[in-house]
Amino acid sequence: MYHWFRDKLNISHGKNPPLLSMEGLRGLAVLLVFFVHYSAQITPWISGVSINISYFIQSFGQIGVDLFFVLSGYLIYGSIIDKKIFSIGKYAKRRAQRIYPVFLVVFTAYIVLSFIFPNESKLPESILDKIIYITQNLFLLPGLFDIKPIIIVAWSLSYEIFYYLMIPLVVRLFKLKTWVVDNRIYFWVMVTVISWVTYLVLGGHIRLIMFICGIILFELHSKKQFTLRKGGTRFLLIAITIFGLRSIFDISYALLIISIFILFLLLCLCAFNQQSNTYKWLTYLPLRWLGNMSYSYYLIHSLTLKFCFLVFGLVMPSGFNDGNLYFWFWIPTFALTIVVSFMLFCIVERPLSLCIRSDNN
Repeated sequence: MYHWFRDKLNISHGKNPPLLSMEGLRGLAVLLVFFVHYSAQITPWISGVSINISYFIQSFGQIGVDLFFVLSGYLIYGSIIDKKIFSIGKYAKRRAQRIYPVFLVVFTAYIVLSFIFPNESKLPESILDKIIYITQNLFLLPGLFDIKPIIIVAWSLSYEIFYYLMIPLVVRLFKLKTWVVDNRIYFWVMVTVISWVTYLVLGGHIRLIMFICGIILFELHSKKQFTLRKGGTRFLLIAITIFGLRSIFDISYALLIISIFILFLLLCLCAFNQQSNTYKWLTYLPLRWLGNMSYSYYLIHSLTLKFCFLVFGLVMPSGFNDGNLYFWFWIPTFALTIVVSFMLFCIVERPLSLCIRSDNN
């Protein structure tokens, strides 16, 4: 049985040596995202101090998406910078192959369920508005644009698509491949500072700078072979704490984002050092396996949780709440999300998105 799971959940990295701790970081990221939606959906059935704990966890769990952005920034930028001959056609095809098979399956499930459970549907009433809204979601517009996503987590895919489109253009426009590494690092630090200041003045999508964090991480780790030996777990705990405190104090979001930009950069530099304790716990096999199926998990887990709490609401008496429910009910719900995600990974993602790998992502 172990060998069967190993064969299913270990993925090929092609000619590139695997960063096993990166698989663990993905597993960590998706675990954080799980607790965001678990905390949000269990709220009607909990009471007492567990409500405050739920809000705290829900608040810091949001940084899971930012960690995904950092890793994506590292991998996509690296795949472009390292290629002597870059084909925009192959690149676009690979990005579409990576994103759409799983997305379309989950998206179809959401559409079908919208008609089965109209009270839960986000679809507009008129046929024309339905067509427009579905098309907007198919093109992954919710997120960067003020459109409510049908798949609750799909807003982040619009950020990914924007990054996929922009980064080859920036690399080509500024001829970054010809620059020395230090100058590229200075350039991306400058872009980060300008983006952050612009957000302070005009607002905007500040979380996009987390992709730049991944770019700088690539330059420091892959090009300059710079890593840290200690502190990775501590940096993670600080990031979790300061974001969790948003549920208690009114803290500047811009300050929080630039803080986790720095903390995640340091975390990953430590995680990529095979001599660090952070590397050791991030390469724990179940966490790596969760990371390898993280995209399937990310897209389907919220729908699975919705089903769990729909059934729970039907079987429990009206007005039921329990102060201890929050602390143990996550175990069976998480287990069910794992089962459903694993099936999606094996049936769709692995054969259709991971069968041919031209880069690490």
